[in-house]
Amino acid sequence: MKSELLSIIQKRFPLTPRPFAVIAQELGSDEETIIKLLSEEKSNKIIRQISPIFDTKRLGYSSSLISFKVRRENIDRAVEVINAHPGVSHNYEREHPFNIWFTLAVAPDSKLGLRQTVEILANEAQAIDYIMLPTLKLFKIAVKLNTTGEDAKKEVVIKPNRKLIVLTPLYYRVIALVQNDIPLVAEPFKEVVDQLGLSYEEFFAILNELKEAGVMRRFAAILNHRKAGFNANAMVVWDIDESKGEAMGEIAAQFSAVSHCYLRPKYDNWPYNLFTMVHGKTTEETNGIIKEMANEIEHFARRPLYSTREFKKVRIRYFTPEFQAWEDNVALSTLS
Repeated sequence: MKSELLSIIQKRFPLTPRPFAVIAQELGSDEETIIKLLSEEKSNKIIRQISPIFDTKRLGYSSSLISFKVRRENIDRAVEVINAHPGVSHNYEREHPFNIWFTLAVAPDSKLGLRQTVEILANEAQAIDYIMLPTLKLFKIAVKLNTTGEDAKKEVVIKPNRKLIVLTPLYYRVIALVQNDIPLVAEPFKEVVDQLGLSYEEFFAILNELKEAGVMRRFAAILNHRKAGFNANAMVVWDIDESKGEAMGEIAAQFSAVSHCYLRPKYDNWPYNLFTMVHGKTTEETNGIIKEMANEIEHFARRPLYSTREFKKVRIRYFTPEFQAWEDNVALSTLS
């Protein structure tokens, strides 16, 4: 039952007052058992967090994938510098001369902006070189690990019609309070609802509206890939003819083992423009998936970049004072 439970909470976590009771009913179990199982998986660090996944850009933040080329003896210092920024959610070492890969977001009211923030980080991290790889086209972003072994190799990627929305102060307050990991109790949303002074009906109506607008991608659990048995996770980069980039991206996104699929810019020192995150339990399995993909994707070259070390993987906490504090305490002092 654990594998089915993990599959459900990655895909469709119920937005109801007693979500674990709803899940229990689906699995033919009871609420107490489901909470106990999830608590065990949390203690075992298989579940990282259960919370909303927001669209950084729809919240007004600027973001990009960044890679630094760092000398091996300077990696620890570089990681310390990078991880100190509150807008860094993921940071990995990968098998490439550009060896440090991280995602960075800066707040809507940033005085420095994205590029200047990267320049400061690169200087402080003693990076030899760096590349900024913002998203040009998003085809897929959905980390749903196949815990049951029963998922099809391909899936239909639906392009949603997004509802227009104006974010009011109440919506910003909801986002700020709901973004934390939910407690594993019968009514996990009760404390937030009480703080907001809303009814459950009003609260879930706002969450569903945020979802329909694409501001919230989904409400779900994120698993620790390696703890869940997925030990071979590769960022596969592809050199695609730019005139065929969108067509090839749509093909790549259909593979169920692909959690992220983007088009990004090429540079003289970086020829790859299609990025796919491929997840497998073994290197052989992942390489097999990549080979299947390569048979369908027209490309000049490809390269799997396996992660060798994970330095940081967290959810960004939006609309908090940490972003301003970083600029005040680190960036502005660096410029003075």
